[in-house]
Amino acid sequence: MGKKLIITEKPSVAMEFSKALKINTTRKNGYLESENWIITWCVGHLVTMSYPEKYDEKLKFWRLDTLPFIPKKWKYEIIPAVENQFNIVKGLLQREDVEVIYNAGDSGREGEYIQRLVFMMAQPNQKAEIKRVWIDSQTEEEIKRGIDEAKAESEYDSLSDSAYLRAKEDYLIGINFSRMLSIIYGRRLAKEINEEKASISVGRVMTCVLGMIVEREREIRNFVKVPFYKINGDFTKFGAEWKVTETSSVYQTPKLYNDNGFKKKEDAENFIKSLEGKEAVAEEVKKSKQKENAPLLFNLAEIQNECTKRFKIKPDETLEIIQNLYEKKLVTYPRTDARVLSTAVSKVINQNLNGIASGYKDEEVQGYIKQMKEEKFSTNLVKTKYVNDSKITDHYAIIPTGKGYENLNSLPDLKKEVYKVIVKRFLAIFYPPAEFNKMSITVNVGGEKFYANTKVCTKQGYLTVLKKSTNDEQNVENIDVKKGEKLDVKEYTIKESETTPPSRYNSGSIILAMENAGKLIEDEELREQIKGAGIGTSATRAEIIKKLEKIKYIQINTKTQIITPTQKGEYIYDIVKMSMPDMLNPKLTASWEKGLDMVAKKEIKGDIFMQKLENYINSKFDKLVIRR
Repeated sequence: MGKKLIITEKPSVAMEFSKALKINTTRKNGYLESENWIITWCVGHLVTMSYPEKYDEKLKFWRLDTLPFIPKKWKYEIIPAVENQFNIVKGLLQREDVEVIYNAGDSGREGEYIQRLVFMMAQPNQKAEIKRVWIDSQTEEEIKRGIDEAKAESEYDSLSDSAYLRAKEDYLIGINFSRMLSIIYGRRLAKEINEEKASISVGRVMTCVLGMIVEREREIRNFVKVPFYKINGDFTKFGAEWKVTETSSVYQTPKLYNDNGFKKKEDAENFIKSLEGKEAVAEEVKKSKQKENAPLLFNLAEIQNECTKRFKIKPDETLEIIQNLYEKKLVTYPRTDARVLSTAVSKVINQNLNGIASGYKDEEVQGYIKQMKEEKFSTNLVKTKYVNDSKITDHYAIIPTGKGYENLNSLPDLKKEVYKVIVKRFLAIFYPPAEFNKMSITVNVGGEKFYANTKVCTKQGYLTVLKKSTNDEQNVENIDVKKGEKLDVKEYTIKESETTPPSRYNSGSIILAMENAGKLIEDEELREQIKGAGIGTSATRAEIIKKLEKIKYIQINTKTQIITPTQKGEYIYDIVKMSMPDMLNPKLTASWEKGLDMVAKKEIKGDIFMQKLENYINSKFDKLVIRR
């Protein structure tokens, strides 16, 4: 009987596969072997794309007449530092006694690419059947399911095509445009930043993100604060704020700064005088009840943003922590864009809940579980907004598996805290909605309108788990006002306000802005509605930020995580804006990402994407080199 070979992404994962399959393996050099199974591993990338000089030695020198460089046949090479492991994997792939090869790389585009490069370079035994293992967590059940349900490798060919194209696109844009801009503008840059020589590094995603950061900084720098004056009315039972309407004496006059403020203080003072002695009447009193459901679950961008806010850590640190929790079987796959669950998972969600109830020794969480049981909260999620198969591509949202608790105690506190944040977001979706009493009052003072809005939480619902301040300053229960009632006026006051500049990005909010193609949308529900093709992918965004910081184009404050561009970063931005401004356009960058996605979904052929890419690069060179 022939052997079955599994290739995992790293040694620790190979051990988990061995445990899950309950096979008695012997540790060999770079792999594990039993009677029927062989399990080996990559260690990150084993194969890489060759630099231009491997095609032609003359290309080592950066010259305009050798650009753009677009190979007809691509060259790849083994990375010297991991050549030993590559040779071990190659030897195993070529073994005559191997009948089935399981590609058990990381279940994502990049994981597919790492393994496909190895297969391409190693030329596996042609008689062996190749299958793809695709899993959502590292629990024993999920690993076994992944092996049992492994599909033919060819089913993932379009994902592989998209992965190869992503690498080629980044290579071609990075090498060609970095060389071109360095040749044309390098000396000028070196002079500006007072260095002997300087090269310019550009990238499809990296340059676009640098643009977002520089543009935001300049907006703040050029911002001029403008004071304006609001009018408040104190009507004994409540306070209200004036807002201009068509019946107002100052409607559409130049005295107004905006619809609730005056440009000059004296105009505001005169306006208050004009109200003296006028009767105040409650023109409208509306009472309503509002329900608010728990937010959707975490995808990687959302948890990265949350951890930056809460723990002041960078996105790459958050990813590292969640990757570790995933490897320790505690949570599901981290590199996901989805914020919902699949129908299949929702049907067995009680397994996760029961696991948390019996295994997670956290007093606060056990209190929530107890409440869920006592109050008989429904765990049937199928018809809720938390389950939506159409919003899942490769993986569902990040949730606790309800397993792996034997690994939890040995973890450092920060990892435990991040785990708890994921657990609480998960438990919240089973809680009823929070309920509010809302009241809005319109006061008419001689045609001038004042507005008061209050909102008070009457039932905590999911807010029991995700505590946040829910009450406005005024308590709706204490305001007893009827429509048409005449009100006593205590006083009118002027409140000075001023316009505020936009906020700088922090290392978490920039990830959200990247996910939404350059828009930083604070409102969580709205973010979910408009989400389309973002800049970069959940797997790469943190790395982009890390790279920009490493090459000193941006700096990140370690305490606040606020991002600012460096002087060098601003010069690079100016060079790109002057020479090829569309590289700074998030919509263009997002459209390339969308194209890769379409290749993965078999909506367009890979060679069409490649043709568009080549045309784009050639047209840029034609314009720039001629313009010089």
